[in-house]
Amino acid sequence: FPPSLQKESSPVALVPIVNEESADKTNLGFIHAFVAAISVIIVSELGDKTFFIAAIMAMRYNRLTVLAGAMLALGLMTCLSVLFGYATTVIPRVYTYYVSTALFAIFGIRMLREGLKMSPDEGQEELEEVQAEIKKKDEELQRTKLLNGPGDVESGPGTTIPQKKWLHFISPIFVQAFTLTFLAEWGDRSQLTTIVLAAREDPYGVAVGGTVGHSLCTGLAVIGGRMIAQKISVRTVTIIGGIVFLAFAFSALFISPDSGF
Repeated sequence: FPPSLQKESSPVALVPIVNEESADKTNLGFIHAFVAAISVIIVSELGDKTFFIAAIMAMRYNRLTVLAGAMLALGLMTCLSVLFGYATTVIPRVYTYYVSTALFAIFGIRMLREGLKMSPDEGQEELEEVQAEIKKKDEELQRTKLLNGPGDVESGPGTTIPQKKWLHFISPIFVQAFTLTFLAEWGDRSQLTTIVLAAREDPYGVAVGGTVGHSLCTGLAVIGGRMIAQKISVRTVTIIGGIVFLAFAFSALFISPDSGF
C-alpha cells in the first residue's frame, strides 16, 4: 500500500517543477527578445528618415502633436511587423531560426559596408530630402486648410488663439506626422528587422522592445530637433548597427533553435 501511494503521488510532485522551468524559460525568452528588439531598433532608427521627419516637424509645429502622430504610426507598424513575423512560426523553428540568422548576417555586412563608405556628413543629404518633402506637404496643407485660419496652434510658438488640447490629436499636423512616418517606415530596415526578430524570438518581447526603442528615438528627435539631427553621425551609427546585427547572427552559434530564446 505505501509503495502504490508513493507511485501515485510522484507525478503530482513533478508538476510544479515543470511549470517553474517553463515560466523561467518564458521570462528569459521575453527578456532576450526585448533586449534584441530595443538594440536593433535604436541602431536602425537613429539618423534614419523617420528620425529626421520627427525632428524637423517638431521644430515647426506643436511637439506633442508630432510625437503622438509619429508614435501611433511606429506603434502600428511594429505590431503589424510582429504579426507578419509571428505568422512564419507555422514553419518549423529550426528553419526560421537559421534563415533569420542568415538575414541578420546579411544586414550586418551591408550596414558595415555602407558605414565604411559613408562620408562624415552623409546624413545631411537625407536631412535636406526630408526638409523638402515636409515643405511640399506644408504647401499642400496651406492650400487645403480652411477651418483653423492663421491662428492655428500648430504653426509654432507665435500663436495667440488657444485651442482645446484634444483638437491637437485630430489636426492636419497629426495626420501629416502619422502619414509621413508610416510611409517612410514601410519596407524600411527596422520594419524588416522587426519581422525577422518576431520569427525567432518571443513576439511580446519584440513588440514591447520595438515600441520602446521607437519611443526613445522619436522622443529624442522631438526634444532635440535640428541640433541632434545635425550632430548625429550617421556613419558611426551605421557601423555600430552593423556590429550589433553581426553579433546577433554570431550568437546563433551558441544558442540552440529549440532553447526557446
